[in-house]
Amino acid sequence: MYKVFIALSTLILFTACAKEKPASTVTETQVTFTKEGTLRILKSDGTLVKTLEVEFADDEYERQTGLMNRGSMEATQSMLFVFPDEQPRAFYMKNTLIPLDIIYIGSNKKIVSFAENAKPRDEASLPSQVPAQYVLEIKGGLSEVWGLDVGDTVTWEED
Repeated sequence: MYKVFIALSTLILFTACAKEKPASTVTETQVTFTKEGTLRILKSDGTLVKTLEVEFADDEYERQTGLMNRGSMEATQSMLFVFPDEQPRAFYMKNTLIPLDIIYIGSNKKIVSFAENAKPRDEASLPSQVPAQYVLEIKGGLSEVWGLDVGDTVTWEED
């Protein structure tokens, strides 16, 4: 009788340990665009190229996070990174899920260089060609479609 009790206890213990725990569910929060202002891109002669909704990345956390983990971006949306000073800048696409055009802008708000159609999830450095104080990110390929050039001007205002 004792052996039967030990065998039955072992079987119950083994069965209890072997049961699968219910799968825990992880809910991912979708990061969405938040319009914080309006941005305009002008040709060097002052002709308006495009008006965009803009989200500002103007503190350390926002500048480091940028457009990471966002699944989409509309052609009318942009993110402007605002730095306290002008210096050489370099961006990369780690955890960025969509292709982007990265536009480097000097302290005078003129475009100084581009990194066009940056590849999603690529960790290669994409440096500015000259110092920049601002960096504008738009949907990949739009710089070419809109005919943007070094020397074009970018202006913005907060809502």
